[in-house]
Amino acid sequence: MFLGIDLGTSGVKVVLIDDSHAVCGTGHARLGVDTPKPGWSEQQPQDWIEATRAAIGDLALPLDRVAGIGLSGQMHGAVCLDASDRVLRPAILWNDGRASDEAAQLDADPQFRAITGNIVFAGFTAPKLVWMQRHEPDLFSRITRILLPKDYLRLWLTGEAISDMSDASGTAWFDPARRDWSDALLSATGLDRTMMPALAEGSQIAGHLRPKVAAELGLPAGIPVAGGAGDNAATAIGAGITGPGPGLVSLGTSGVIFAATDRFLPAPETAIHAFCYALPGQCHQMGVILSAAGCLEWWSGICGRPAPELLAELDPAPALPGRIAFWPYLSGERTPLNDPTLRATFTGLSSRSSRPQMTRAVLEGVALALAENMAALRAAGGGADALIAMGGGARSDLWLSMLAQATGVPVLRPAGAETGAGFGAARLGLMAATGAGSEVLTPPAIAARFEPDPALIPGWAEALSRLRQL
Repeated sequence: MFLGIDLGTSGVKVVLIDDSHAVCGTGHARLGVDTPKPGWSEQQPQDWIEATRAAIGDLALPLDRVAGIGLSGQMHGAVCLDASDRVLRPAILWNDGRASDEAAQLDADPQFRAITGNIVFAGFTAPKLVWMQRHEPDLFSRITRILLPKDYLRLWLTGEAISDMSDASGTAWFDPARRDWSDALLSATGLDRTMMPALAEGSQIAGHLRPKVAAELGLPAGIPVAGGAGDNAATAIGAGITGPGPGLVSLGTSGVIFAATDRFLPAPETAIHAFCYALPGQCHQMGVILSAAGCLEWWSGICGRPAPELLAELDPAPALPGRIAFWPYLSGERTPLNDPTLRATFTGLSSRSSRPQMTRAVLEGVALALAENMAALRAAGGGADALIAMGGGARSDLWLSMLAQATGVPVLRPAGAETGAGFGAARLGLMAATGAGSEVLTPPAIAARFEPDPALIPGWAEALSRLRQL
């Protein structure tokens, strides 16, 4: 058996699979996010360890036959450690917008786009460290190691400081064409290579489980831990994506349109991310919105009703977008607008507006923002002929139907869509432990298919043009 550990923003999920990739069990533990100031987003790394312990305990299954572990997790977070590997401050997360000025400064330096192939977004790791240098110089001077969130879990599990190519691609210190850290970019932010983790491909061995931690978790000591992947690349591994063709739409806290590519295709002017993939020698493109299913969770909290109850109030039949519009920018936006200061809003409200109409507008707004990402992906030379839907939001038939109309391509929901990145991480653990290649990454069985309706596509395209005029 093989264990996948996915460190998300709202929780840790673990997925246990067997040799045939069948899911044997899942476990989950929730995480909170601290927002000490508007636009800030932080977590305590120790909480990730405690949540991982709890999620593995939630499996309630014997783990003595586990032969490998894979890791996935939220990208871009800054975990700063001192010479004794002690955490210096709470981790600054991917959706934290405090470093927008620093990101703009780095992005104005031509070498960043030239080497990384990407805009330096405020959520990336490098501008966070420049922010620390300016605002927390005492802490900055004590930093000897910088890790990404999932790799802090690896340090706990194995004692090794290692990252993988897909996660490292989102730091703004990485050269995807060379699949290595860029000394020039590190130097430009006051750092050097000694402060960075070693690198491994996602399906390679990147450490072994320490005996003490193994005994605590009920796992065999010494089993390999794979390099793993950033959350979206791991989700794509779970969806069986190994090259151009079907892409991925992820409806988690954030939203992603993802497509694997057979070569590095940078197009920073589109605000598309061009990163290394979790498979050796491969790359991917993706567009990212910072709030997707997170918008529905927010609206559920405002209404004081569970999300399934709100969705049950809606007519499930495919339809044109309504008169009420919702712009889903609760935490700013990345692709294609690159503006961390944007905030969400409803338009078109009247005294006759109802809660169901507003709920529907939330779903439509997310679908249109993801369609904008698909358009940016095509402009960057990529794209997908269908989208495999993953994440918690993929449980909604109505939402997936909206996505099909908005993007103009079929949207496919696989069986077990919610296992997502944890399932992909477990697959990477299997590949590392067995030496298997991408031939084992068969696509999952499709449980439902949502086709675009030619009669509705023009109306959704018109709504998308209104989004572009925002």
